Amino acid sequence: MNDIAVSVRDVSKAFRVYEGRNRSLKAALLSGGRGKHSEFLALDDVSLEIPRGTTFGLLGHNGSGKSTLLKCIARILTPDRGSIAVDGRIAAMLEVGSGFHPNLTGRENVYLNGAILGMSKKEIDSKFDSIVDFAGVERFIDQPVKNYSSGMYVRLGFAVSIHVEPEILLVDEVLAVGDLQFQEKCMDKFSELKASGRTVVVVSHAIEQMRTFCDSAAWLRNGKVVDVGDAMTIVDAYADAEHHVRRVESGGVRFGSGEAMITKIEWLVDGTDTRTSKTGDEVTIRLHYHSEAEIARPTFGVSVDTRDGVFVWGHHSLDSGYVAESIRPGDGTIDVLIPALPVRPGTFDVSASIQDGDASHVYDALQKAIRIDVLAGHPFESGGVTTFNSRFANLQPPRPLVVSRLDEPVR
Repeated sequence: MNDIAVSVRDVSKAFRVYEGRNRSLKAALLSGGRGKHSEFLALDDVSLEIPRGTTFGLLGHNGSGKSTLLKCIARILTPDRGSIAVDGRIAAMLEVGSGFHPNLTGRENVYLNGAILGMSKKEIDSKFDSIVDFAGVERFIDQPVKNYSSGMYVRLGFAVSIHVEPEILLVDEVLAVGDLQFQEKCMDKFSELKASGRTVVVVSHAIEQMRTFCDSAAWLRNGKVVDVGDAMTIVDAYADAEHHVRRVESGGVRFGSGEAMITKIEWLVDGTDTRTSKTGDEVTIRLHYHSEAEIARPTFGVSVDTRDGVFVWGHHSLDSGYVAESIRPGDGTIDVLIPALPVRPGTFDVSASIQDGDASHVYDALQKAIRIDVLAGHPFESGGVTTFNSRFANLQPPRPLVVSRLDEPVR
């Protein structure tokens, strides 16, 4: 177990699904108190290992067994068969406000939840201010949490979990409830945990985030493990198989439900669609789209990768605060403006997408649709992928060495 944080061996877990509950005492007596039910096998002979100090993703559609597996690892659920060995202190953030009592204040719930997660009162005392600051609920900390918004619940619950300083942190899609600023704060904290050798296991439907954030991943379908391995490889295979990826004649691949589609991507320099530009150029990325139906609050996205698949940049209109109320059926365009292209010479692939208002459902993702060659321009810097527009300044020459005579005081 030295290099393995979590080892899952031949784990199965079933639940009863009742066809109809008894609604009266008479019905209960006639049925002998037993309702008709069937067995739902949420996990079916699952085996995998999660390496220590890595970020591990669990992928799959709703009902694939991801959350059930996470709850088994957290020991909230007990497997019917098989075993799970965990080497390290666990903190789990599986549900909004899990472990909170609605009638207690935020302050009281910090102490309650912290104690449930294994912290002593002295430890909570020393970390209390940091927990409240991370959650951003200072003004409401002495209010009952039943009056909190879902976002406040998430922030406070997550803040307590990470301050346990777990060796293994389990997170189940809960960050989707937080606002963008909080999500960025959490991602920074994940990176900090990873840098300190902690293990993070995360369930998410945001496959692009999983591709770039996770080191390795497991793909589940109908309670079974389809594949385990490098995150980028697993995410690509999952997208191909589960999202009906299709090759595009003009270049790239696409997947999505298809109510709206990206029909063309233009890379405009001085108003001309080109495939060559220079560092520092003013660039407009124009997305052409076609919608088959009225789409409420569409989110448009663009990303750039190196030819070798390194994620360089991504931006979507939700982050930019540019989300229309709706788009009508028909054709349209939207522009992404780049004042000065901040990448050094190289070859890059451009992708685009249309998602729903909270970026959880993909109408269309057109991946690696066009390839751009970037030539040397201004600023010209020495290495790497991006340019920082940096400069050297304020050189301070060494102070001259002053040698004094033995009969003079040293200055």
